[in-house]
Amino acid sequence: MADRPYTLLSCGMSIDGYLDSSGDERLMLSNDADLDRVDEVRAGCDAILVGATTVRNDNPRLLVRCPERRLHRVTRGLEPSPVKVTVTCGADLDPASRFFTTGEAEKLVYCPTPVLARARSRLGASATVVDGGPRVSMTAVATDLAARGVERLMVEGGGTIHTQFLAEDAADELQLVVAPFFVGDSRARRFVGDGPFPFRPGRPATLAEVRRIGEVVLLRYALSERFEESA
Repeated sequence: MADRPYTLLSCGMSIDGYLDSSGDERLMLSNDADLDRVDEVRAGCDAILVGATTVRNDNPRLLVRCPERRLHRVTRGLEPSPVKVTVTCGADLDPASRFFTTGEAEKLVYCPTPVLARARSRLGASATVVDGGPRVSMTAVATDLAARGVERLMVEGGGTIHTQFLAEDAADELQLVVAPFFVGDSRARRFVGDGPFPFRPGRPATLAEVRRIGEVVLLRYALSERFEESA
């Protein structure tokens, strides 16, 4: 088994790199055809990871939606949807959120050692809470997931999580969907923050595919030698 799963980062953003608006209403950055593509990618993964901010703000289900894809997973001896994973610094998560209450597969919560007791008290009935050490790194999370049998990991954000995976050079592929509009509001969340990214002008990432999906564009970047051409 590899030291970490094949790790695919999946993100939708505006032309100017925002994940959302600064308002309360969620900004739609995709279309039905692309959402179906994302559903297909989910169905082929063993686990889906999002940050705690995404759990709080978006209240996602993170389930495979297509009945045929769910059935295909079951016929392969899997749960209908992948394992759900989140990372939290302070255990400030609602156990009644849809991340915890939907889906049959296991839910994993990684947190730093100082908040482990609080996290287990608050979330232990709804998820497996994992000690991530003094400071949770995405490399350590991925290594632990591999030890739990996860071979393919899909990371769906948000910006802090994407920043950490990229800065730690712990991803194999980036699937970036660009919506045809600008947000133009610095209060909104961006795709990534500051970080020591390995891909810079002297070492660019490899653009493996450009695909038009209606009015949005999918850019697939190879981030490691393990990149898989088919998707």
